[in-house]
Amino acid sequence: MNMEEEKVIMPAEYNDICPIADKDFHNEMSILVEEPAFQQIVGMVLPNYKYSELKHILLGLNTKHEFQLKIMKPYLDGLLAKTTSGLTSSGIENLDKDIPNLFITNHRDIVLDAGQLGYLLLKEGRKSCEIAIGNNLLIFDWINKLVRLNKSFIVKRNLGRIQTLQAAIQLSGYMHFAITQKKECIWLAQREGRCKDSNDRTQESLIKMLTYGARDKSIVEALKELNIAPIAISYEYDPNDYLKAKEFLMRDKNPNWKKSPQDDLISMQTGIQGFKGQVHYSFTPCINDELDKIPADLDKMLTVTRICHIIDRAIHENYKIFKTNYIAHDILFDNKDFVDKYTPEEKEAFTKYLSDQISKTDIKLSEFDRYYMFNKMLQMYSNPLTNQLEALK
Repeated sequence: MNMEEEKVIMPAEYNDICPIADKDFHNEMSILVEEPAFQQIVGMVLPNYKYSELKHILLGLNTKHEFQLKIMKPYLDGLLAKTTSGLTSSGIENLDKDIPNLFITNHRDIVLDAGQLGYLLLKEGRKSCEIAIGNNLLIFDWINKLVRLNKSFIVKRNLGRIQTLQAAIQLSGYMHFAITQKKECIWLAQREGRCKDSNDRTQESLIKMLTYGARDKSIVEALKELNIAPIAISYEYDPNDYLKAKEFLMRDKNPNWKKSPQDDLISMQTGIQGFKGQVHYSFTPCINDELDKIPADLDKMLTVTRICHIIDRAIHENYKIFKTNYIAHDILFDNKDFVDKYTPEEKEAFTKYLSDQISKTDIKLSEFDRYYMFNKMLQMYSNPLTNQLEALK
C-alpha cells in the first residue's frame, strides 16, 4: 500500500472524480479484467501477450504505482521505441523532488502528453503525476475504471451552467487537496482540448477555476499553493496533423460541424501509434516567484491575464525547435530566414510528408481543400517557432 495515501482521508465530496484508492485497487482491478471490451483492447494493444498471463500479472498488483511501473512503463518503452526517434527532457533538475507541482503543459496529444510525462518522472526516480482527463473521453464505465486505476481524476464536461460551476469548484478543491494533503504532482493541459494549430495559449477560465479550491485566498495566493511549473512539449512530427487540418476544413465548410466520439477514438489511436520523430519535454521552474511580482491591487481580470502570460511565456521560450518548424516557417512566410537550419533535400522531404499526410484523409478533397489543409499544417508546424521568436524579443 502507498502509506502516504493511506494516512490521508479522502473527503467524500471527491469520491466520484478522484483516482481509485490503493486500498481498493485489487478489488477494482479484479472487476476490470473480467470486462470483455477491456480484454479485446488489450489484445489489440499488446498482441504478443497471452491475456491469461497478463490477467495473472494484473491481479498480482496492489497499487497504482505498481501498475504504472510494471505495466505502463514497459508498454511505453516499447511504444516509444517504435513511434519516436527518442523522448528527451531538460530542466527537471530545477524542480525539488519533495515539492509537489501542478504541471501545466501545452496540449499536443489526448493520451500521450500525460503518459510520456509520467514515464519521464518515473525514469528520473520520481513519483508519476495524477492526470486530469475529460469525461467526454470516458465513453464506457470500464474506461473510467481503467484511467482511475492509472492515477487519473475526472474533469466533468458538457454540463448546464449551474452544474458547470459546481463541477469546477469540486475539481479545483480536489487539485488543491491532492497537492497540499496527498503531496501528489498533477498534470493539466493549458486549455480544454488539444490546440489544433499549435498556437499554444493558456485559457483564462482554467486559471480562474484553479483558484476556486482556495476561495478564502487572493488569486495569487491560491495559485501559489499549487506550485505551478509549466512544461513545453515539442514534437518533430504530429501524427494527428492531417486530422487536425481536416477538422479546420470541416468547420470552414460547416460552422456547426462537430466531431463524433468515433473521431476522438481515431485521434487517440493515431496519436498513440503514429510516428512522432523526436519528442522533447522542457521542464521550467515553478512560477511562484513570478506570481509574487504581480501587484496586490491589480484588477482581478488583469491578474488572470498576467498569469496566463507568465505560463505562456515559459512554454514559448522553452520549445525545442526542430527542422520541421524552420522549414514550415520559411514556406508559410515565403522567405529564407532559416535556410541555414536545413538542406534543400530536407525541405523537399518535409513537403512530401505533408502531402502524403493529406492523402490519408478519409473524405474526397478538391485541389482547394488540399491547399487549405497544407496551409493549416504549415501553421501548426511554424507556430511554435513564431511564438518563441516573439517570447524571446
